[in-house]
Amino acid sequence: MPRFPIALALLALLAPAVHAETPATAEPSAPSVAADPVRPDKPAHKPYLTGTGVPDTVQILPAPPASHSTLEAADRAAFNATRAMKGTPRWEMAATDVAEGAAAILETFACVLGTRIDQARVPAVITLFERARLDIAAGTRGPKVHYRRLRPFVGNEAPICVQRTQALADSFSYPSGHATQGWAYALIMAALVPEKATAILARGRAYGESRVVCGVHWLSDVAAGRTNGSVIFAALVGDAAFRADLDRARAELAKVLAGERKPPDQAFCSREADALKSPGLEF
Repeated sequence: MPRFPIALALLALLAPAVHAETPATAEPSAPSVAADPVRPDKPAHKPYLTGTGVPDTVQILPAPPASHSTLEAADRAAFNATRAMKGTPRWEMAATDVAEGAAAILETFACVLGTRIDQARVPAVITLFERARLDIAAGTRGPKVHYRRLRPFVGNEAPICVQRTQALADSFSYPSGHATQGWAYALIMAALVPEKATAILARGRAYGESRVVCGVHWLSDVAAGRTNGSVIFAALVGDAAFRADLDRARAELAKVLAGERKPPDQAFCSREADALKSPGLEF
């Protein structure tokens, strides 16, 4: 059974009720994993997995917490407690983590890698990530439609780190597509740069947890997304075309990392490091 930190639970009980507020600058809402077009234009626009190689994630993932269950109470406590993070470095990181896709994930791992990477310099990496994203979208779509779980901000006016839109409210919450994508990409990136696997996977975990901090997913959505990402990555590793592209991307990325570097913004990386020092959300 998942554990939930006592301190977080107490914070949920003690935190004052949140009220609606209009942000000074509204952040755009990110499209779903499936809606955002695959880029760049040249690579094959088809998933790696087909036929029996496609995992049935509806059968693999557990159902979301039942209404009035202990796990649903933990979900609600996490949502309420993390509203108090608004204005903190962790909230700022959650807003940054709204961006998704291959180019965005390179930025997500820039501080970990110690360099910003222009996507034009790594076409094999971009192709690998964007083609895998089709498999990630397919593996996320089934459970979302099957369970049709509402997002945590629906029916209340608590602050979230993106603009509230009807499209976002109408999309389904379980499992988290961002968490699925973030964890699958972290696993792929760790395979590309194994010497930095620990830092990459820690950042990938935080990327998923940003969805809870942001207020757009329940804690259990993110836990399911992490499992979902692992399932899809395991299936991808079994595909010969994926493994060939992975090898090409690894050689390409190694060459770029060994060359002239473009350091990421140090102030931003310092804030990210501070945010990552805070305890992770527990499942």
